[in-house]
Amino acid sequence: MKINEIRNNFPIFKTKINGKKLVYLDSANSSQKPKTVIDRMTYFYENEYSNIGRSVHSLAVTATNKFEETRDMVQKFINAKHREEIIFTKGATESINLVANSFGEKFINEGDEIILTELEHHSNYVPWHYLRKKRKANIKFVKLDENLQINVDEVKKLISNKTKIIALTHLSNVTGGITPLKEIIDLAKTKNIPVLVDGTQGAPHLKLDMLALDCDFYAISCHKLYGPNGLGILYGKKKWLDQFEPYQGGGGMIDEVKKDNITYAETPTKFEAGTMQTAEVVAFGESIKLLEKIGLKKIKDHEDKVLNYGLEMLNKDNSINLVGTPKNKASVISFTLKGIHPHDIATILDDDGVAIRAGHHCCQILHDKIGIPATARASIGIYNDNEDIDILINAIGKCKKLFS
Repeated sequence: MKINEIRNNFPIFKTKINGKKLVYLDSANSSQKPKTVIDRMTYFYENEYSNIGRSVHSLAVTATNKFEETRDMVQKFINAKHREEIIFTKGATESINLVANSFGEKFINEGDEIILTELEHHSNYVPWHYLRKKRKANIKFVKLDENLQINVDEVKKLISNKTKIIALTHLSNVTGGITPLKEIIDLAKTKNIPVLVDGTQGAPHLKLDMLALDCDFYAISCHKLYGPNGLGILYGKKKWLDQFEPYQGGGGMIDEVKKDNITYAETPTKFEAGTMQTAEVVAFGESIKLLEKIGLKKIKDHEDKVLNYGLEMLNKDNSINLVGTPKNKASVISFTLKGIHPHDIATILDDDGVAIRAGHHCCQILHDKIGIPATARASIGIYNDNEDIDILINAIGKCKKLFS
């Protein structure tokens, strides 16, 4: 499938920004939505809408079946062993909170240790901070090397007999660095330490295989994976999920309720309390179909070419400072421009229809480490090409002239 054919799947690219072509380089923030996803949500609301798992009328049965079909699709997409290992949440943030709460309640006690890294998004730090305060545990941060990448030896140094879990990103939303996950997971297995992976950025760009990776938990944000807002996925090994108490209570997640006792449904239903985002779940199946139709390897190869072209062009300008130079990298380019605040860069680029993000990208610990309060970030999706990079470079040039 050619780039124009891919872009034609996304209605937003018919939109003009300030009369100019939209160059959307903010997919690490949130990806655009293909028409098949938009249409599937509309069709569901117009023709199939009902709550799931409760009623036995035709609409309810259809909605429940479509919901569970998507669970099966996700299981296959990430190569999980059991369909019960797929939990639908409100987002990757809730997925991580679920583990921090349910795992923490059962296995974390005073003085126990949690290992994170200096790369982590706030979503993979704040829930563990809450747990640290509640259970009087300790958090250790893996220090990054001079290229702002994770070194397995630094992880090894922090592991002790008090380490209860390791939680780390698959792909940095600031540097684009890809974590050497398999080595870290294999190391953790020798110590019987479970590993949670924040796959918010990893899932849209890297082929996932839970059986091969062998992590214990993997969090996915569907709105970054060309799917609807308000939807996430938690993959968790069944052996853990079966031991956990539910994270939230309410309708749908129970087995039997009495005045003096409550029993819960089996995994995964016990973690899906309340009215679920049925239209979003059903529509997310269309995101998976599109990615598989294009081909995950083709997507990775295409994005890498655009990324490398972007790095080459930006490196030609001595006034541009690239943030982090990890050897294994994907999809994200963060930078600063001498004498110009990142928010000013983003505002001026918008005049040319170029959408990037500016700020600390919910990674204040990393920005504190490098001594920069904010960066500008261009992030690549399946609909970007080298022409988008050329327009970005041209817009940066205009920005420099304006501030000269």
